[in-house]
Amino acid sequence: MAALSRQLAVGCDFAGRFPGEDPGNLQRVALAYEIDSSRGRLVDAIAGAVDVGTAPSPMLRALARLDFPLVITTNFDGLFERALRDAGKQPRVSVYEPEGEPTTDFEDESAQSPVIYKLHGDIAHRESLVVTDEDYIQFVLRMSDKDPYDPIPLSLKHFLKRWTTLFIGYSLLDYNLRLLFKTLRWRIDPAKIPDTYSVDFHPDALILDVWQSQRRNVKFIAQDVWSFVPALYEVVRGEEFAP
Repeated sequence: MAALSRQLAVGCDFAGRFPGEDPGNLQRVALAYEIDSSRGRLVDAIAGAVDVGTAPSPMLRALARLDFPLVITTNFDGLFERALRDAGKQPRVSVYEPEGEPTTDFEDESAQSPVIYKLHGDIAHRESLVVTDEDYIQFVLRMSDKDPYDPIPLSLKHFLKRWTTLFIGYSLLDYNLRLLFKTLRWRIDPAKIPDTYSVDFHPDALILDVWQSQRRNVKFIAQDVWSFVPALYEVVRGEEFAP
């Protein structure tokens, strides 16, 4: 997302208009881009960056061959779904509905027919993207909606209370991710929270202290994802990963 943010920052002269601000802050940069041009052009720019001429990375292909029945992603592209289909699986996708429509829910998650929850939208559904500061505020407000209009499906809430969670490609230094994570597990007895792991090569010292040492909600794995995923693949599949 940082690369996308910097690309958008160039497109709207973010550095010139807001000197000293971080061009890697996607929410701020996207909002500036939208104001400078339009929502339609912002979505066009995002589509051009994440969906045109792209292909699943070796890491995504490795993850697609593992038997995860349920995947939560904030990515806008369809690369993981493509990797799953290339691996002979039939993914089912639930995309965030920003206009208050009922959230698509699925049952019978399985390794061969995994469910992908795209919490921040899908570039194929232009109206669904959660990318600017204002979009995030609206998303959080929507999380108080009652089922079936809550953007977090009932089945997803059910499994988050019972299944081990593995964060790959995220950093809990991201304020929005921490907010989402806490909201999803709001009012759950800490003693009943299942194991949660975060793969983070350089976890922030303060985040590490709060989330691992004090709250004991997350165990950090200090590895690069490009090393961790092939190693996980080898342990689970009993074979070396060949992209």
